[in-house]
Amino acid sequence: RQTVCLTTSSATHTALCVIELYPKLTMSSSTLVGLHFEIYGKVQGVSFRNYTQSKAGALGIRGWVMNTKEGTVVGDLEGPSPKVDEMKNWLQSVGSPSSRIDRAQFTNERQIGYYSFEGFDVRRR
Repeated sequence: RQTVCLTTSSATHTALCVIELYPKLTMSSSTLVGLHFEIYGKVQGVSFRNYTQSKAGALGIRGWVMNTKEGTVVGDLEGPSPKVDEMKNWLQSVGSPSSRIDRAQFTNERQIGYYSFEGFDVRRR
């Protein structure tokens, strides 16, 4: 949480301030990016979602992960570009110890100005 004052008036001793619940990264930080992913293979019943949540937490990635009816795992990632790249690599080549990753698809990769998630959640369908 961060407070930003937009204008001040020394004559009236007032300031217009806002509280940002999801602050932007500062100019010195990496570009903030978001994307959607879908992982194919043996990724259900092998703790893939829990390992994904743990890895995302370790990297400071925000978003969510969920099983699908089709047997895949889907989710959204948000974070600094280098950390999201590291998470993408993990999703397509490592996963949980008992998983088998056949294919990883990443879509809607874009630069974002603000986080839209507070943490990284495992969702239930």
